[in-house]
Amino acid sequence: MSQPRHTRRAEPTPVLAQLYSAAHTRELDRLAMQGGLPGFELMRRAGESAFTLLRKRWPSAHRILVLCGAGNNAGDGYVVAALARRSGLAAEVLALKDPETLTEQAAQAYQMALEEGVPIYWADTVLTDTGDIDLIVDGLLGTGTKGAPRGRYHEVIDWVNEHPAPVLALDLPSGVDADTGHVEQAIEASVTLSFIGRKLGLYTGNAADVCGERVFDDLGIEAEVFEQVAAQALLLDHDLLPAMLPPRLPSSHKGHTGHLLVVGGQAGFGGSCIMVSEAAARVGAGLVSLATDALHLAPALARCPVLMVRAVAQGGDLTDLLQGARAIAVGPGLGRSEWGQSLLAAVLESGQATVVDADALHLLHAHYPDLKRDNWILTPHPGEAAAMLGISAAEVQADRLAAAQALWQQRGGVIVLKGNGTLIVDGSGCAHTALCPFGNPGMASGGMGDVLTGIIAGLLVQGLAPADAARTGVLVHAMAADSAAEKYGERGLMASDLASFAHRIVNPSLQG
Repeated sequence: MSQPRHTRRAEPTPVLAQLYSAAHTRELDRLAMQGGLPGFELMRRAGESAFTLLRKRWPSAHRILVLCGAGNNAGDGYVVAALARRSGLAAEVLALKDPETLTEQAAQAYQMALEEGVPIYWADTVLTDTGDIDLIVDGLLGTGTKGAPRGRYHEVIDWVNEHPAPVLALDLPSGVDADTGHVEQAIEASVTLSFIGRKLGLYTGNAADVCGERVFDDLGIEAEVFEQVAAQALLLDHDLLPAMLPPRLPSSHKGHTGHLLVVGGQAGFGGSCIMVSEAAARVGAGLVSLATDALHLAPALARCPVLMVRAVAQGGDLTDLLQGARAIAVGPGLGRSEWGQSLLAAVLESGQATVVDADALHLLHAHYPDLKRDNWILTPHPGEAAAMLGISAAEVQADRLAAAQALWQQRGGVIVLKGNGTLIVDGSGCAHTALCPFGNPGMASGGMGDVLTGIIAGLLVQGLAPADAARTGVLVHAMAADSAAEKYGERGLMASDLASFAHRIVNPSLQG
């Protein structure tokens, strides 16, 4: 029987920011206007917010080119141009749509720009890279964009991406799918200022390649409006850690802080399960046992002598280890031979809370296609998720949230879909879906997923509920990678570097 967490009372769980679909963001707009806030007032606020940010980030910028399409993003752009001109800056607009096609509010913004004397050039204007533009403001395409931009939009986006001036994107970079983060062609922004509701697509998929720094402004909309619209996911934040990882009681001992069993590492593949074990110990697991091939006993103890390591030849060798463990991590280096199948079968038969990763996911798909549980955490990368869903990795990446939700429907428990904007799904609805905005390209190296498995399992064994262990583990893992990259740089970052940084991060009283 599992024991309770032996810690002092946690701090209250913080209210996490919410992520919205494009449709739900438009509903927020509608409700705000229904509540008495004129549509042009929202547009004016967005333009003022963007102009304030513009002056703060690029105080020396004088010549500003604003790109305007046909939607409300265009209206925001016209307001920015008008405010810039009013302030004495050399602002001008390249408009890709005739003003006759603008929405009512955007047409008002267009008139505001005309009244301020903003020069407006039309779609057929020949663009030349003179280099005297200090800043480009992107108000071309909004949240309704799907697929690759076409025609003149495609040409202008290419021109912008070749221009040396920084780019401020209004709401989202033109070409980004606001729901999925999928990008075929998009403006490469230096800063993206998102309005009213944070768009899910800005935080996942390959949108991060073009968003630059993400800034948000709710434009002063009343809290009651947000209460009426369902979000899609919660955005993980550093503030979650004190609530999940409170200080331990002075009387704590290793029996209180959990015994984890790590199972994996066929002959020649011991590094992964050793990294899992070390990471679990570093985040506070009281005891860590490693069941692996005999070849890895000495390397495991040399790397991390606190481990209890045992050679196993088949699933029956796990019996007493399973009885003594509070939770299990299985899969890294496990292989797909009879040896790995036998060990996974024993783990699943135990019914213990389990983190399932790597080869164990492939074996689960091949031999247990209908198995569904509440007390496991599955941690696939996009390729593994694709295999389990019977689709391509490209399809997974094109709509990561849909893929993670489909896996949860299929397998239950908690799904951790790794990758940029890692998603954690443990049910339906916003409260059961979280996204991690941290991490860096240095994590594109072997073994990072193994360390994540160890961190999640190490927290699970200390008494966190599976969903809490997954969310907290993903957050700790990404923050550790960011800390390591800040100290040493992204290129050359190794998974084995993360454990020592994770050690500090799981002690939030030391942060700050």
